[in-house]
Amino acid sequence: LFPMTSITKILVGVFVVYMLHTAWLLYGFLNTKPCDRGRGELCISSYLAARPRLQLSVFTCLVPEHSQLNLIMKIDPFDSHSTFERCVNVSLPEETRANGSLYAVVYIHKAGVSPLEDSREVHYAAQITTHITPRHTDMQKRISGSQNPVAHWRPRLSITMMSEDFTFSKAGLPSDVRRYMRVSQEGRQMTYLPLLLVDELSFRVRDLMVGHIKQSSLMCNIMGSSFADLARFRFWVHLQDVVYSLRQFGFSEENIDEIKETLVGSNLYVLILTALITALHLICEFLALKNDISSWRKKKSMVGMSRKLVLWRCLSTLLIFLHLLEETSLLVLVPVGLGASVEVWKVFKVFKIQVQWKSSKSLIHLDEEERRTVEYDAQASRYLSYLVYPLCISGAIFSLAYLRVYAFGFLSMAPQLYINHKVCPLDKYQTISL
Repeated sequence: LFPMTSITKILVGVFVVYMLHTAWLLYGFLNTKPCDRGRGELCISSYLAARPRLQLSVFTCLVPEHSQLNLIMKIDPFDSHSTFERCVNVSLPEETRANGSLYAVVYIHKAGVSPLEDSREVHYAAQITTHITPRHTDMQKRISGSQNPVAHWRPRLSITMMSEDFTFSKAGLPSDVRRYMRVSQEGRQMTYLPLLLVDELSFRVRDLMVGHIKQSSLMCNIMGSSFADLARFRFWVHLQDVVYSLRQFGFSEENIDEIKETLVGSNLYVLILTALITALHLICEFLALKNDISSWRKKKSMVGMSRKLVLWRCLSTLLIFLHLLEETSLLVLVPVGLGASVEVWKVFKVFKIQVQWKSSKSLIHLDEEERRTVEYDAQASRYLSYLVYPLCISGAIFSLAYLRVYAFGFLSMAPQLYINHKVCPLDKYQTISL
């Protein structure tokens, strides 16, 4: 096993690498190097530099690329620097009304030409129906009739594109931009088509409409905007990747909505500060856990340690972990689960339980001083029960939620304080962490 000092160095090293990587990403977003034709670099110029006449068309279909397209909106001519908002009526096919899916396909193509006939068209497909398992409420049970995923309508669709005339170097093309880029080549001349995406950060689960999907048509608000520079476009793509990663880590949609509001409503410097504080919090939490384990490993005697307090903390931590198990993401569950495991290990250590697997017996060895500590612990717990039981009854009657939590958390330390008074000198009191 690695010594504790090595673990600390590894954690600090990971934190430093993470911060350096984040700083490098931010520097890349803000300082993307343009192509230098004078140095013989292969350049990819923007299709928008020629100022072509464009048209924006929005279609609906059941399956992108494999079903009939139904036009619901078009803007001709379309200005890549413009901002628009249109409310359109979308007809729902029978398959969609039968708890099926429906997609919106956004095309930017040459004006007056069908997008299917334009070799320089660019499109992006986004699902405007989302299947979510309804919550266990009477209203949603009546609507869905079961607990299977139900189609919800997305009433708002936000379209964004980059309008900056930026020339990329083929050798230094950023990977996040490459995913959204389609290149048209004529001889040695390479041109990238407009960078288009559907803004998922403005989408909120609470805005979804359930129960209306069985209607023949629904209204959808389609909005359009543009990024004036490449840095904002790349940063927005990165934020959408972060949201996708959080979903893979097990974050609930409600938690993701809160994170989206934080990301969208904050400027770049606030986001950097938030990331720094979050990273510092995680590293400090793991270092505190490591120090706690190291301190308990050095304990050779449990004289002066309240076993009731350790058992109480273990049960409380396990209850919190089980409560969070069904509705919290893995990033929260992992630290809480590690803390609960440490508390269980402390119970085995303070009770001096040694399990012999061959004989399947648990052995408890206590010396004379530790037996005296157990007696004082039981005596203090008995005195404490005279106060705790009335508080439990009154708390249940008057529902004093906050008083119950904080008062019992404080009173649980009373046995340890009593043992300290009876057994330990003032300079050898046990250190208890709340």
